[in-house]
Amino acid sequence: MQAIVNVEQAKAWNGPEGRHWADHAAHWDAVSGELNEPLLAAAGINPADRVLDLGCGNGQTTRLAARRARDGYAVGVDLSGPMLETARAHADGEGLTNVRFAQGDVQVHPFPPGEFDVAISRGGLTFFTDPVAAFTNVAQALRPGGRLAFTCARALDEQQWFTVFMTALAGRVPRTDPGAGYEPGMFSLADPRRIDELLTRAGFRDIAVTAVDPAMTYGHDAADATRLVLGTGPARALLDNGDREAVTRARLALTAALSSYQHPDGVQLGGAFWLVTAVTDADDQRSGH
Repeated sequence: MQAIVNVEQAKAWNGPEGRHWADHAAHWDAVSGELNEPLLAAAGINPADRVLDLGCGNGQTTRLAARRARDGYAVGVDLSGPMLETARAHADGEGLTNVRFAQGDVQVHPFPPGEFDVAISRGGLTFFTDPVAAFTNVAQALRPGGRLAFTCARALDEQQWFTVFMTALAGRVPRTDPGAGYEPGMFSLADPRRIDELLTRAGFRDIAVTAVDPAMTYGHDAADATRLVLGTGPARALLDNGDREAVTRARLALTAALSSYQHPDGVQLGGAFWLVTAVTDADDQRSGH
């Protein structure tokens, strides 16, 4: 892997968190699955396109993009070694020959200038220590007039899943401090004005931000969903100081809460996301392929 600057993220996603997501790839793909079609439709992938998938994780969106770019190719980049192993295995199992994966930090990864026609990301662009540098690096990887499409979470208090989880596990829902600034994390791009500012500074134009409200499927039933949630780093950190009885109580409370959201297709909770599109300057003098 090339040099990294998002050190804490690399540590997490190459440790227990990355292993958890890799081991439960099908579950996490189901959680975010309803974002796939809006994302890919907004990206407008053509058969000959060269597609860059940023923060690709277990590679579902990379593989879907590769199928649309059947005469081109798709490249997925992520910090997580465990998840990239899963991504490669799935691509091989599906017989895809126009897809590859690279381990790297999108903020500083040495992408060849102008190599890609379109860049996509399903929730993978909110953890950068320097988002302007990261988006500038992405812009340089795109040809002049290249397209960017990604999804990111809206405000914390709009997320039904977060409210249900935190009420069950902690008895309350944390509130964000509007004056606390923007720390790297899932909700760092919740403000559409900030998205516009960052992308503009990075060299993008024609920026559009649209709300998308997916149903997020966390498991086949409440017990299955509870196991998935309690295996995540945030849940482990929340319960780390609790004794065994406290952990048992938390598990029972979360299972009971999630049982209210059981549907024929699984345990479904509402999510609130932005779908963002932008393009690079068509007059840029960089050479594309």
